[in-house]
Amino acid sequence: MASTFADKTTASELEKRPASKASADVDEKAATASVASSVDLRQGDEALKLVGKERDVEFSDEYNRKLRRKLDLWIPPLCAAVYFTQFLDKTSLNYASIMKFPIVGQNYNLVSMAFYLGFLTWEFPTVYISQKLRLGKYLGTNIVLWGIILMLHAVAPSFGAFFALRFLLGMLESCVAPILVLIVSMFYKKDEQATRISWFYVMNGLTQIFGGFVAYGVSFYDGHRIAPWKIMYLLLGGLAIIVGACVLIWMPDSPVHAQMLTPEERIAALERVRNDQGGTENKRLKWYQVKEVLLDVRTWLIVLTTMLTSIPNGGLSNFSNQIVKSFGYTSKQTLILSTPGGAIAAFTTLACGWYSDRKGERMLPIVFALIPTIVGAAMLIGLNGSGKTGALLFATYLINTFGSALATVYAYNASNTSGHTKKVTINAMTMFTFSVGNIVGTEIFLPKDAPNYIPGKTAIMVLLTIQLFVCFLLRWINVRLNVKKQKALEAEKARNGWTDADVQKERERHAFLDLTDKQNIFFSYTA
Repeated sequence: MASTFADKTTASELEKRPASKASADVDEKAATASVASSVDLRQGDEALKLVGKERDVEFSDEYNRKLRRKLDLWIPPLCAAVYFTQFLDKTSLNYASIMKFPIVGQNYNLVSMAFYLGFLTWEFPTVYISQKLRLGKYLGTNIVLWGIILMLHAVAPSFGAFFALRFLLGMLESCVAPILVLIVSMFYKKDEQATRISWFYVMNGLTQIFGGFVAYGVSFYDGHRIAPWKIMYLLLGGLAIIVGACVLIWMPDSPVHAQMLTPEERIAALERVRNDQGGTENKRLKWYQVKEVLLDVRTWLIVLTTMLTSIPNGGLSNFSNQIVKSFGYTSKQTLILSTPGGAIAAFTTLACGWYSDRKGERMLPIVFALIPTIVGAAMLIGLNGSGKTGALLFATYLINTFGSALATVYAYNASNTSGHTKKVTINAMTMFTFSVGNIVGTEIFLPKDAPNYIPGKTAIMVLLTIQLFVCFLLRWINVRLNVKKQKALEAEKARNGWTDADVQKERERHAFLDLTDKQNIFFSYTA
């Protein structure tokens, strides 16, 4: 059995000093290579409480495969249920918009924007609050609360009430993606993360199918006691409350506190991810890690990447049904005809996630996802007014492929960031930018441009074309950083006279010290 940690050595200078320019460079003479012997373990990962600095027990490949299967039957389905609920709730306004929803014109744009304003306002507070609390319990509480908020939409009397409720909904939902990405990164190895993230992110496409059919069924209600759009809000709010209760009961907070695992399985879960150097959890907010995030050029390229894909998302998630309806279809026909786009989005998400893990790539799958969307946007512009309804409808299906790009960005953050505070900060910045992009996106489809929305479609095509170049730049930087890391490691190996076994031992000792990817000489980036 692995030993519990009781080592309380003197705090290292590394913990005390801010991340300077020197510490941001991977070939800083391998200054951090032997930090394991001096770092204060009280500043390290929660995992040290179970497994200590060094690997004391080995688990067979068969044992690890069985454990992974157990995790796969437990964690991804819960994550998928959360994301399924969230995306339905977030896009409920899109369905309501063609079901005699009382808010129209510019007020509709403002109500659409309110969700992302709430998201934007609360993103940083919520991720730092979640760092201090149990992740599963915090997430479950937020889901139950937003289910209640969603049901209150059915009794909102005015534009102001709708705006306020959408704002609160955005606040409560802002914790979802950062927490789910953290949970996946705690339990899964780097070459497993993109696939597992795709398993919950695929819900964005599947909810488009499910929501379309539900809205279609509800639209046939012709009673006068309650409007069809109110029925949608009551159904989706009730579903959120049920999912929130399941998360409160079953979602694990970390491998250390995973109640569904035996004590031996918790240790095995931690040992499975030790070599990836990503760590699991640390409750202490470390400001030098925040500074390192802000000084890392890759952070700002991820921010730009997220912005370039979120602006189209903000527009299409609220106006896609109106675009399809503009081809001459009725509201009922629109709800059904929009569902194949969800199937395409789901397939693309799963395919990109599989390719990302299989090939050890993060940026190339984003490129593959963007190209069909660019083609689809070009078709919508070029064929506008042509009367070729079938081709225009096909173009709206092609546009749905870009959604998987954000799932791959989540996987990129999980695989390329170490240090718990650094992880939550980069996730917060990603989602903060996501909300900014979606706010902008609600304003690229203006009422004056209806029903063709040519400026909005043009913006989508241009933004995603720029994004292609950002992907290749970010990939090149990561490849270059890995070359520098390898040279620094070889130099340290020669200086200390390490054998390959010594290198592996040092790698294992560094795994749960809550070092950042810049500090940890053994950390390798995924391109």
